[in-house]
Amino acid sequence: MPVHRPGTTRRRRTALFVTLLAALSLTSARAATTPARGSAFMGMGVPAHDGRTGMPRIADVTQTEGVDVASYQGNVAWSTLWNSGVKWAYAKATEGTYYTNPYFAQQYNGSYDVGMIRGAYHFATPDTTSGAAQADYFVDHGGGWSRDGRTLPGVLDIEWNPYGAACYGKTAAAMVSWIADFLNTYKARTGRDAVIYTATSWWTQCTGNYGGFASANPLWIARYAADVGTLPAGWGYYTMWQYTSTGPTVGDHDKFNGALDRVQALANG
Repeated sequence: MPVHRPGTTRRRRTALFVTLLAALSLTSARAATTPARGSAFMGMGVPAHDGRTGMPRIADVTQTEGVDVASYQGNVAWSTLWNSGVKWAYAKATEGTYYTNPYFAQQYNGSYDVGMIRGAYHFATPDTTSGAAQADYFVDHGGGWSRDGRTLPGVLDIEWNPYGAACYGKTAAAMVSWIADFLNTYKARTGRDAVIYTATSWWTQCTGNYGGFASANPLWIARYAADVGTLPAGWGYYTMWQYTSTGPTVGDHDKFNGALDRVQALANG
């Protein structure tokens, strides 16, 4: 007959309590590091996944400075940016089919009012609704295009999922289909091909490095380094490059691959 040892039982209970406490702490920590829906922004996952390895080298061709902004930057000092040489800007308009940027009007109209060429972007969440539904939501909430010479086509911001699995639980084929659904709907609504913002490493992982969009959709590449590195399949050059999230005034700074007249040409279609 086994001998009952009170001390052993107490130790087991203590060990079980410590294990449960550790599990609860881990769950709480994970919850604390998962951002709230709607808080995502362009390049959010770049430092964690691609790193940060310096500022860009001097380009061989003229490039035009731009910025991208979202709600976490609040009301932006557009005059300060304009006076520093920033000539174009994109503001986050929407995310999924559940969020609109409360600062969008100040950011989108404010950049325009100081003389910049401006546009809007949509943060994609392919695990929540279809590409078509998100393109419609984007166009209906500020992501359209007007032939005024100073409005850029909308941007599909497709990158790491800040709320869960990097590829939003989709296979590469399903991701490509979702992106095509968004792009086709956006063009049907606006007459313009949307710009694709992404990072090469995410594109390779989550689309299988699909090259079929390059002929129609301009590329906005994200890479915080001295150069853009290898581009996703199909694109022989980038149109825009987000090169840092620590620039002056708003942090997220970009280069347009050409002089100001090329920015104007994209706005004019």
